[in-house]
Amino acid sequence: MPLPSFAEFEADARGRGFDEVLERRWAPGTVLDTHTHPFAVDALVTEGELWLACAGATRHLRAGDRFTLARDEPHAERYGKAGAVYWVARRN
Repeated sequence: MPLPSFAEFEADARGRGFDEVLERRWAPGTVLDTHTHPFAVDALVTEGELWLACAGATRHLRAGDRFTLARDEPHAERYGKAGAVYWVARRN
């Protein structure tokens, strides 16, 4: 299934109550130890790959995969050899 455009992703997210939508680009090999965010997240990976560790499990995410995080949910991130890009909707 083809990825939506950024405009489609943003319109859908805003229609579901997310108030901030942006693109995040991560450098190859970036590692972020366990941390939290003061907002909920709904994201769509558009390039590259990452590993998201959350609630005792690690998911390997690639282009086309989605992930969600609740506000203040502890998680860690590790990005692949090519880095990664994802679109993220935030509910502050």
